[in-house]
Amino acid sequence: MAEPEYTVESECETTEEGKSSSASSEVVIGIDIGTSQCSVAVWNGSEVELLKNTRNQPLIRFDVPVGNDIPLGEVNYHLSRKHERLSGASILNMKRLIGRVDTDRIVHASKNFPFLVQTLDVGVRPFIAALVNNVWKSTTPEEQQQHMLRDKTGRVGKRIALVFNMGAGFCDVAVADIDGGVTEIKALSGSEIGGEDLLENMMRHLLPSFDKLDIKSMGILRVAIQEAIHELSLEESVQIDVDLGNGSRLCKEVKREEFEEVNKFIFCESQILIVECMHNANVNVQDLTDVIVAGGCSCIPKIRNLVENLCEREIYKGMNPLTAAVYGTALEGALTSGIDDPLGDVDLLTSQVTALGIGIRSNRFEFVPVIPRNTTMPVHKEMIFTTFKDNQTEALIVVYEGEPELEDENHLLGYFKITGIPPALEGVPEINVGMDINASNELSVLARVIIPGSRQPVVPVMELKMPTVDDGHSCCNEVLDRAYGPTLDSMIVRRKNLSI
Repeated sequence: MAEPEYTVESECETTEEGKSSSASSEVVIGIDIGTSQCSVAVWNGSEVELLKNTRNQPLIRFDVPVGNDIPLGEVNYHLSRKHERLSGASILNMKRLIGRVDTDRIVHASKNFPFLVQTLDVGVRPFIAALVNNVWKSTTPEEQQQHMLRDKTGRVGKRIALVFNMGAGFCDVAVADIDGGVTEIKALSGSEIGGEDLLENMMRHLLPSFDKLDIKSMGILRVAIQEAIHELSLEESVQIDVDLGNGSRLCKEVKREEFEEVNKFIFCESQILIVECMHNANVNVQDLTDVIVAGGCSCIPKIRNLVENLCEREIYKGMNPLTAAVYGTALEGALTSGIDDPLGDVDLLTSQVTALGIGIRSNRFEFVPVIPRNTTMPVHKEMIFTTFKDNQTEALIVVYEGEPELEDENHLLGYFKITGIPPALEGVPEINVGMDINASNELSVLARVIIPGSRQPVVPVMELKMPTVDDGHSCCNEVLDRAYGPTLDSMIVRRKNLSI
């Protein structure tokens, strides 16, 4: 087979020779941005190929060292990875902080990282900085990533697969129905638990006062315990002997049973996610034909055992758990770009579902879902609302994603105001709110006002792409409440059963 015409390299790895090599044709790649490492794969026309960098590394670390002589985002290979972590000059695990504000408990827990995470608790992005020449140099997490896992084993006949994905900063479970080349995601469940929680629990267990350590000592402790956790996946016990500086030393033997006991809550939460996902998908363990694990924590024996015990089936061994997500992104990218697959080597039609309900505020701070959780996409649904009081001429449409009934417990996506509603008695004007999610998972919200007896909207229809606010800006809720309260609220009338 001819060598594909593409190369993979970061700016910091590019040589003069490498710069002269460029792709002569369009190539779609999938990128898995993990919490602790990244990987890249490409659809080469017949199969997914995992790419390596110029150092023949398929899994690229997601540490960003910052220095006077290092442009932000580049890697200084003259410094060892351990040195960067210990000195506080490296930003790591940024995926865990992406999209979060400084009131988030995950952000507060991240203060134990070996770099500065400063919060003001006002609902804005946290201040994140690395220590360089005794100066805190800041950066801000701005990127987002999506990952999708596809299994090529379901080409023939109907198969039902459970996918368990646990990385350093997240854990999610999906149940997929594969039939005749079409993959439908039946249900999703997820949580913010992950390898970072396992690590922090062990740090707190072995050294309860670890949060009082300075940056360098905390970095030394993190590296030592992280290495111990990795070894416990292969050994029944491991010896930790590390000098923390300032006269402090940690010397202790840790057994696998001890590690599992310290983190029993995390493992229990993982089990709950599996049970919840299967329940939402209306699937029994007897229905499962495939069980797949992915993510950096999938090598932990306790994780593998609990997945196999709950699913009553062995884990599929034909896929590398560490690169499964990036394989999926490459396939998704190939599908999005409209690739040609004349041999039919890969199932390319995937139907996804909404992970959470999407709706608006109504009935005095109540969350009313317009699109329920686990609705197959693409979808279009509408719901009729009305005015909250007599002669109400404006209505505030506040869009949320979530499940709790109270709107302020959900995730704010955006808001807009409808004006020009003709004065009328409470409940007379109809406010039709429609939500549309296309195959690319893009949400549009439409609103129009109709007076009974009239077929046409009395004010121009409004259509907005969501989200319209930065992820996690809960302070917007408070601002809206102070400005309007329930005075511009709407009330639910009925649902229009429309879906596509």
